[in-house]
Amino acid sequence: MENILAKHDLAGGYCNSLTAYSRYLTREVKIGDIALGGYNPIRIQSMTTTDTMDTLGTVEQTIRMVESGCEYVRITAPSIKEAENLANIKKELRFRGYDVPLIADIHFTPNAAEMAARIVEKVRVNPGNYADKKKFENIEYTQDAYNAELSRIYKKFVPLVKICKEYGTAMRIGTNHGSLSDRIMSHYGDTPRGMVESAMEFIRMCEDQNYYNLVISMKASNTQVMVQAYRLLVETMAKEGMNYPLHLGVTEAGDGEDGRIKSAVGIGTLLEDGLGDTIRVSLTEDPEFEAPVAKALADRYSKRSLELGVQSFESHAKVPTPNSQLPTYSPYEYNRRITTPVQHIGGHHHPVVMIDVSKENLKDPYFLNSVGYHYSAGLDKYNLADQACDLAFLGDHLPSFSFPGNLKQVYNYAAWLKLKQKNNCHPLFSLEEFIKADQKDELLNFVEIDATQLTSLTINQLTSLVLILKTSAIHGMAEQRAFFVALQEKNIQVPVIIKRTYQDVDADHLMLYAATDLGALLTDGFGDGVWIDAEGQNPSLINSTSFGILQATRTRISKTEYISCPSCGRTLFDLQETTQLIRSRTDHLKGIKIGIMGCIVNGPGEMADADYGYVGTGPDKITLYRGKEVVKKNVTTAYALDELIDIIKGDGNWVEKN
Repeated sequence: MENILAKHDLAGGYCNSLTAYSRYLTREVKIGDIALGGYNPIRIQSMTTTDTMDTLGTVEQTIRMVESGCEYVRITAPSIKEAENLANIKKELRFRGYDVPLIADIHFTPNAAEMAARIVEKVRVNPGNYADKKKFENIEYTQDAYNAELSRIYKKFVPLVKICKEYGTAMRIGTNHGSLSDRIMSHYGDTPRGMVESAMEFIRMCEDQNYYNLVISMKASNTQVMVQAYRLLVETMAKEGMNYPLHLGVTEAGDGEDGRIKSAVGIGTLLEDGLGDTIRVSLTEDPEFEAPVAKALADRYSKRSLELGVQSFESHAKVPTPNSQLPTYSPYEYNRRITTPVQHIGGHHHPVVMIDVSKENLKDPYFLNSVGYHYSAGLDKYNLADQACDLAFLGDHLPSFSFPGNLKQVYNYAAWLKLKQKNNCHPLFSLEEFIKADQKDELLNFVEIDATQLTSLTINQLTSLVLILKTSAIHGMAEQRAFFVALQEKNIQVPVIIKRTYQDVDADHLMLYAATDLGALLTDGFGDGVWIDAEGQNPSLINSTSFGILQATRTRISKTEYISCPSCGRTLFDLQETTQLIRSRTDHLKGIKIGIMGCIVNGPGEMADADYGYVGTGPDKITLYRGKEVVKKNVTTAYALDELIDIIKGDGNWVEKN
């Protein structure tokens, strides 16, 4: 055996270490009386959904948000009148004894930003639409023409910078994947690099004015793009001697279980590598439900620092050139690890889902309903759901009924040896058992291995083998990642199922932790399957979480994806109600992505890569999109969903519900 961590205690181009947990040290920024970045804890924030002109409604919601754990509260200011009313909101909050720092959210309107910067503790501007424009035009720029555009933007942006300096107001430069300007899109394309350069242009303008009270974000609804953009941002800032704090968030994550899993995949992946100074979880729910999710994610890393008993911060100056020590692995682009398939595992097959059913009633075929196999007694057959697991672990126990043929059975090696009928049944070995075993399955063998160990197994021994990679480390994701890197360096192409075990964790935390731990690896192209081991939890929860993680990482699509914004004061309809209505009629359209946006600000741009879009464009008016193309404008809300379904049908993408 060899300890692979000893050889791979490496730093990434964007973080302190790829194997040891270490918070990345950033500049401290004061936002009111609550400092962000530096040695401060990860801060929690959210955004109001009320009309900003509704002073009392906004104040009441802000108080509920603070009580739920928000340390900062963001409020939209789409025009000068809303910006001015922030003073009334702030005054009422202070009168009631709430000193929570307020953040004004600005799109398109520099005059509103300049007014808000005199009132609140922080303003958020989006480089894609603050002084730039987006009409989905591809423009050919000469270098002189490009520089002229930057000069024009500089003149419009600098007045805000000067006001922020004068009033001690912080600023978030918040790039969104879906709202990159035509100028950036034409020059860099729809890429993480384009997102980074969009922000860097504005950062450089601020620094030219000697203004450094900045927080930066790189949000996207696509978790792969979001993670890559943040990493690239840190690496780019470090090269220019910058270390501004990071605001983390997956934009338009959605609602319910899907929204929580998607947020945890994107945010958690970055937190694992020590990145992130403040979190906003964007759910299509009331904002007071967002803070507890964000806090659950953040608290895990405060606890981890204490458990590891190490200094949790290191200087950004220690970051080396990216990939200099990891030639087989790039954190800035998605490339699935190359494997040789064994049966339907690895290669170009989508990642598989493995579930432990050994504690279930193996005399009752109906228990398989919870993992996607619906048994019909009258027909004595199974109907498969879109989220039907691929592998069932039975340990040492035998079922008293016939399993569906699509579901492979996995037994402990000793139990497998005793099986009279081994068809569709496969053994799970310990590493020692596998090395010593005389009898093995001709088609498929599973070998459980700890991430701290990589043996000198020969290529011949790896035939018909799938590894089950486990870890007991506190910082387990990094330990497992190091194992994958070692496999790549040795050019070992055996498929690997990632296993994580959770004890004494409730359902909500299990969902968030598993999405972080497994999602972080899948986002980087590691893993040919997942196995969430959580004794006492319902197999249905484990199954849906497993498929949810694969969906959120874009590695296996098993259901409709909804890219829905979290609502704010700009929203023109009830987002929660509308999302549920659209979901009720389209949730059977496997693989289709539908964007549901409350206003034109979060419209065609923010939907990013959605196939279809449903966007509020006025009172009782909806505009429908195919990708980024307007198909029907200003449809009355009562008819809009039917019209959307007609568009989907016309494209040949509709199937009837079973």
